[in-house]
Amino acid sequence: MTVLENVAFGLRVRNRRPSEAEILRRVRELLALVQIPELASRFPDQVSGGQRQRVALARALAIEPRLLLLDEPFGALDALVRKDVRRWVRGLHDRLGISTILVTHDQEEAMEMADRVAVMQRGRIVQCDTTEALLREPATPFVAGFLGEATQLDCQIRSGVAHFDPLPLPPMRVALPDGEAQAFLRPGDIAVLAGPGAFTVRALRDATEERCRIVVDLGGVLLDATTANGHAPQRGAACRIVPRGGMIFDANGQRARAEPLTRALVS
Repeated sequence: MTVLENVAFGLRVRNRRPSEAEILRRVRELLALVQIPELASRFPDQVSGGQRQRVALARALAIEPRLLLLDEPFGALDALVRKDVRRWVRGLHDRLGISTILVTHDQEEAMEMADRVAVMQRGRIVQCDTTEALLREPATPFVAGFLGEATQLDCQIRSGVAHFDPLPLPPMRVALPDGEAQAFLRPGDIAVLAGPGAFTVRALRDATEERCRIVVDLGGVLLDATTANGHAPQRGAACRIVPRGGMIFDANGQRARAEPLTRALVS
């Protein structure tokens, strides 16, 4: 079927089928809405992957649904087209006001498109909230490790202080009982200081930004971090790291925000 016939299909099989003139009017209106009116007479092998996604969306919208379900809708698109199409879909959603459920394995996609994100583990929803709340207040260690590129480290809490032995990572203050715990440190939680130290710079990311992303290595333990002062050390150079903070869960799943013992070196 042509693009026009694809979009019209849902209207033509309804019990109360509109007139052919109304169907054509509605289809042309939808093709204009999804910004492909010139493709009406083309066949599937004559349009691109991104254009096919727009045809599929127009076909779904033709029957005026109260709820739109999108299951991995951008998976077949290349990275650049996928980003453009998902931003366009989010804008279309805002204009039409249709409630939408999007299933995706792409965290960036979920965080960019959704007002609320439901994180699933083993088929069950473990937390449903805004992106900001999920990153700031993860309900479980799984959520903390799943979202936001956090590095997970084992630690030992003694007298309100988390120790990371044998890693030469400075301890942090945390309001949790003594015992084994898991720390989740996001790149912004770890500052890299150039100069002699136990860590080695393995990779640079976003090196043009004011706060450069860096991957540092200590005996096979890799940490995602950022520069403390905007000056990125060279790949392979020695460095040391200072924590700015982090999220820690004790063995019972109790969560607390960790803070550095001193802030003198992490400004």
